[in-house]
Amino acid sequence: MRHARALGNCAALLAIGAACGVLWPASDVYRAQIEEWRRQREAALTADGGWLTVTGLFWLHEGANSFGSSSATTSIMLPAGPGVREGEFDLHNGRVLLRMDGQMRVLQPDTAGKPDVVAMGSLSMFVIQRGDRVGIRLKDNNSRLRKDFKGLQYFPVSEGYRIATRLQPDAKKIPILNVLGQIEDTPSPGYVEFELRGQKLRLTPVEESPNALFFIFRDLTAGKETYGSGRFLDAELGKDGEVVLDFNKAYNPPCAFTPYATCPLPPKQNRLAVRIEAGERVAHAHSVPGPEGTPDPPGRQ
Repeated sequence: MRHARALGNCAALLAIGAACGVLWPASDVYRAQIEEWRRQREAALTADGGWLTVTGLFWLHEGANSFGSSSATTSIMLPAGPGVREGEFDLHNGRVLLRMDGQMRVLQPDTAGKPDVVAMGSLSMFVIQRGDRVGIRLKDNNSRLRKDFKGLQYFPVSEGYRIATRLQPDAKKIPILNVLGQIEDTPSPGYVEFELRGQKLRLTPVEESPNALFFIFRDLTAGKETYGSGRFLDAELGKDGEVVLDFNKAYNPPCAFTPYATCPLPPKQNRLAVRIEAGERVAHAHSVPGPEGTPDPPGRQ
């Protein structure tokens, strides 16, 4: 009973501290949990096929789009290496047909679930679809980005940034803009309200899958300590709408690591007028790919 009362007192102190702007250091148990989450985050980022291996994005035009490493007239130029072959991606009415080694097959895009992968040595390619645009994403397990990666940087762990709240039901579709300038109406189950540093705040998630919430947000650390376009945060939808926002697990979007991602941007209601000094800090920013796989001018994120 005494132990339970002590835990209750600690929880109350944490809640009061967050509201008043006093953010308490983390307990050893909680710190260990966050360190394990960070380890898994970095392992996924640096794994074969992870975001650090993404080295190209080539938007297809209608008809034949050749690929290979030897011809100057090739539409998709690949790095030379063992196992690299030549072929074509034929785009017709949104469907992509692969022609290679005298064989043909239709490739399923990433929007169909798990895309069909064309593997060649350390390289792999697959079809992505973004609105009415169809492209080929290239990955290279021997990429310079992966080899030169120095690790992730974080703010100090603070349990004051782990906030229990509740989802307020308000199911509707909200417009989400991506770095390509496309807008997609995305299902949202509602919103959450919470208090931090004496400010009452609200965030609207999109629903990735049943009981899985995805927050795309930006705060006043963006462009300084954190990535300029904003960060991501995952949360589970618990019993009776319970939600835990743990900003110690806020992380950078793929666009912070490669210029060949097509990241969503925070909706206007998720741009917070407060500093969230928790989670992943800034990485080296990249520009985003243009229509034929080349970077756009600086300033577009």
